[in-house]
Amino acid sequence: MASALTIKAALRWPVRILIIWLMLVSQVSLSADMAKVVVMTSYPQEVVSQFEAAFEKQYPQYKLEVLWRQSRDAMAYFKESGQPVDVYWTPAQRNFAQLEKMQAFQPLNLDLDGLPAEVNGFALREGNHIATEIAGYGIVSNPQALTNAGLTIPRNWTDLSHPALKGKIALPVPSKVGYAPLLIDILLQGYGWQAGWNLLQAIAANAELVTSGATFVSDDVASGRLLAGLTIDFLTASAIANGAPLQFVYPELTGYSPAHLAIMKNTGNLEGARAFSKFVLSEQGQRLLFHPDIRKLPVRPSVYANKPAAYFNPFEDNPSFVYDTRRGFARQDITNALFDAIITLNLASLQKAVSAIQDASNQSGPDASEVVKATQLLHSLPIDEAGAEAIRTLNPAEVTRWQRIMHDRYEEAAKIASPH
Repeated sequence: MASALTIKAALRWPVRILIIWLMLVSQVSLSADMAKVVVMTSYPQEVVSQFEAAFEKQYPQYKLEVLWRQSRDAMAYFKESGQPVDVYWTPAQRNFAQLEKMQAFQPLNLDLDGLPAEVNGFALREGNHIATEIAGYGIVSNPQALTNAGLTIPRNWTDLSHPALKGKIALPVPSKVGYAPLLIDILLQGYGWQAGWNLLQAIAANAELVTSGATFVSDDVASGRLLAGLTIDFLTASAIANGAPLQFVYPELTGYSPAHLAIMKNTGNLEGARAFSKFVLSEQGQRLLFHPDIRKLPVRPSVYANKPAAYFNPFEDNPSFVYDTRRGFARQDITNALFDAIITLNLASLQKAVSAIQDASNQSGPDASEVVKATQLLHSLPIDEAGAEAIRTLNPAEVTRWQRIMHDRYEEAAKIASPH
């Protein structure tokens, strides 16, 4: 009996092996029929996975292969690697500008009907690259912590300068935090050079500086240690989606950071690259940006007709402020250095001067001579806008000189405001 069972089992093995072999052959055949589309991105897994699944469902003939690279690593890869990339898709504006100069992109040759060329001055397509979503700048706050402190939710940048918020604001440093240079320049262009720096000084007087780890803004505000911060929407959105007690407000004067897509000149699969690009910009692809794990702002205005409740629409209003993107990028290194000289490297002296002026104003009134004189000195910048924009090469010695000038002016302003 045992012998008969053994024989039957042995006879069944070839059949099992044949089935397994057929399955492997069919999988290899299926893989051979699916063309690979190589996409380089810095987007996190929760973003990419949504697009990957939806794209492969709509285009079953293609298989997405994702190369994750941060901005600096991506440029090194493009310059040094001979391996082809089909699509570059990421929020790294300066990389796209540099790659355009290198003539690294194919013409898109896509139907762009329904896709605007700009929003409030922020270009959504230039050369051979196009924006696929935009992130908006604004204020994150902790409503319950503010209520407990007897304060209201800040809704405009100027609200962050209120003395009651002293020590409770998170302010990112543009030379250290990736999204911050554009944020700072939005205030400089929106309010004007002098008024913009005055406001930044006033906010800094209430602030802790964020020099790395941009998510620290949301973390510190969510914990209640800080009450509000200047940030970009998607960082707060992910925190809120994970249960953080936060609220994000887009001030009336705001701006956007577009993320772009381009087809590489050395693509090994041009049709697949165009299929993926077309999908990301399509109604279906753009609606994926509303997903709770993503929460980005689509660049196709028509999809906002079905947006989630209270979802911000950057195309609804036409504010008088229109940002000059080219001007902002051209002077970015200078404004970053000025921020460090005026604020980062002189924060203690700045806060001391502002505190002294506030005390003098409370005691003698805002029109008192010492208050006026100290305030004028506080706001006396080391260089005007025309001078800053005329600089072609940033000299570290000049930045040090700016720092010393502002330090001396802050110290003198504090003495004038509190002579005793």
